[in-house]
Amino acid sequence: MELFDKKIKTQINKLCPLADRMRPRNIEEAVGQAHLLGPGRFIRRLTEKKELISIILWGPPGTGKTTLANIIANAIGVNFVSFSAVLSGVKEIREVVKEAQDELRLRNRRTILFVDEIHRFNKAQQDAFLHYVEDGTITLIGATTENPSFEVNAPLLSRCKVLVLEQLTDEELKTIIKRAIEDKERGLGNLNVSFEENALDFLASYSQGDARTALNGLEASVIIPQPDKDGARRITLEAMQEAVQKMAILYDKGGEEHYNVISAFIKSMRGSDPDAAIYWLARMLEAGEDPLFIARRMVIFASEDVGNADPNALRVAIAVKDAVDFVGMPEGWIPLAQGVAYLATAPKSNASYLAYLEALEDVKKKGALPVPLHIRNAPTGLMKKLGYGKGYKYPHNYAGAKVEQDYLPDTLKGKTYYHPTDRGYDKEIKERLRKDRKKE
Repeated sequence: MELFDKKIKTQINKLCPLADRMRPRNIEEAVGQAHLLGPGRFIRRLTEKKELISIILWGPPGTGKTTLANIIANAIGVNFVSFSAVLSGVKEIREVVKEAQDELRLRNRRTILFVDEIHRFNKAQQDAFLHYVEDGTITLIGATTENPSFEVNAPLLSRCKVLVLEQLTDEELKTIIKRAIEDKERGLGNLNVSFEENALDFLASYSQGDARTALNGLEASVIIPQPDKDGARRITLEAMQEAVQKMAILYDKGGEEHYNVISAFIKSMRGSDPDAAIYWLARMLEAGEDPLFIARRMVIFASEDVGNADPNALRVAIAVKDAVDFVGMPEGWIPLAQGVAYLATAPKSNASYLAYLEALEDVKKKGALPVPLHIRNAPTGLMKKLGYGKGYKYPHNYAGAKVEQDYLPDTLKGKTYYHPTDRGYDKEIKERLRKDRKKE
């Protein structure tokens, strides 16, 4: 019976995708993540000492989160239960806890519960196994592509060590691809596959640090060429490009990468780098970002970061927003690119932005200070009797439409919030204010 089961398991394994078949079984087979798996590093120490600790593995897709969970479980020799947060709920968690309690009571064996995509569990689901993580019934290993600070409950997060996985390098991906080509037991070694070097370079670059994508691309590419008279399959660049078709850009409009890329876009414009700003623009548009979302961010940027150093920046940003709304995609990228180039190269000033924040601080600290009587409106006789508007000096009755007069509440008299820079039109404003304030 055991021999029969082994044969069935072997047949199933052969039907599995290449990426699953080539999954590393131990630390020695693992590629990448040297900061966790290298000598003296955390996961290696954990497996060598056979210690269990609840952890959250956070990293991009295809960087080895599931693999590391399996490696830890195999090395320590514990019961390993795996399920996806997408398909499982509280009922399944209770079943896992019952199984873990039985393992501990009957076999004195601990249980690792591996939860893939743990960020998809809601608060109630995460709370359901919090107690059992705390009392040691289960050791949790969660995997997520999203920032656990935002997606994992604070009580659960405090009981776990967060390990950050890094995107695999092109060289590491090449190592994984070559190993799959040569492996006769689990890989493609029996198919006599060879790669043109530029095809290998392309696949590694295309995969964007994702080993699963690389192995899926390799598996697809092997189907295309016909074996030659010697039974060899030579993978050309053209065959590889046909196999992978269009590059799928890593960009989740609802996830962390969305915020990472828009942050890079804004910071590139703020840093006056039009090349980088246009690159991030292209990244967002190619990934399907809403062009009006980008345009709105540009309008905000025009006021916040360019400000009065170039008052035309806001007009340009509004014009871009209107143009994109009118033209739509795919041509909408044209006014967007023009606007980005303008904003990135414009002189920068956040003086008005900072002035507001400083004024807001006084509003919060000092509350609703009374409006000075002389600048209040007096639409009724009673208000006039109470002194509303008394002593107000109408600027247009004075030379240059300027007159010395206090406009701030008494408590803030003489306070200066707005400090223009020496850049662009801001410099002219600064000089004008300097003269006016000198007269005062």
